[in-house]
Amino acid sequence: MKPINFPASNIVYSKNQPEYLPLPAYKAPDNSVTSCWALTWRERLKILRTGRVWLDVLTFGQPLQPVILSADDLSKP
Repeated sequence: MKPINFPASNIVYSKNQPEYLPLPAYKAPDNSVTSCWALTWRERLKILRTGRVWLDVLTFGQPLQPVILSADDLSKP
């Protein structure tokens, strides 16, 4: 899986941090952030077979922020 640019993108996180992949995203006026990810064919088949997606979040010891996974573009009103 890799983050990809999309039409509503208006910011890139980690652009100058080589230890991370650049993360194109849409930052909304309410400060919510939406990113788009492309799956390889192998990942698509695995998700189809298992019906599972895993989410790892680096919190750096801070409280976990609310997150949501979706098949819909949540950057659109």
